[in-house]
Amino acid sequence: MSEESNSGLSHIREDGTAAMVDVSDKAVTRREAVATGSIKLQKQTIAAIAEGDVPKGDVLAVARIAGIQAAKKTADLIPLCHQLPLTKVSIDFTIEEEAVEITCLVRTDAKTGVEMEALTAVSVAALTIYDMCKAIDKSMVISEVTLQKKTKSEI
Repeated sequence: MSEESNSGLSHIREDGTAAMVDVSDKAVTRREAVATGSIKLQKQTIAAIAEGDVPKGDVLAVARIAGIQAAKKTADLIPLCHQLPLTKVSIDFTIEEEAVEITCLVRTDAKTGVEMEALTAVSVAALTIYDMCKAIDKSMVISEVTLQKKTKSEI
C-alpha cells in the first residue's frame, strides 16, 4: 500500500491515517523560517517589563530562553514533525506601546523545513511572557502568530 495520499495532504496515507512524511530521498539543503507573534498587555505591564520591575524577574530573558528550548523540542510537541539539527534559533522582542512583538528566526541544514520550530518558539515565548505577567495583568491577549518567511537554498 502506498504511503502517499491522493488527497494532496502530505501527512495522510491512502487509508486516511496520519503518517510522518518520508523525506529519505530529499537532498539536505539550508532551511530557514521566520515567524512572528504579538502579546497585548496593559501599558503599566509594558512599563514593568521594560524597567525590569516584574516580580518574577527578567521577562524577556526568560521568554527568549523558553522560545529557544521550544524550537529544540518541537518534534516532541508536534507528533508528525521530524527531529532536526537546528543550527540557529534567535528570538527578538520589540516593545510597543501596548504589546510585545516577538520575532523568531530558525535555521537548519536538513531535508525538511523549520516552519513549525519557528512558530512553536514564538508561541512558547508569548506563553512565557503571559505566565510571568499573569499576576499583574489579567487582560493579556496572544495573537497573530504567523509564518512570515521560509527559504530553502543549496549548501
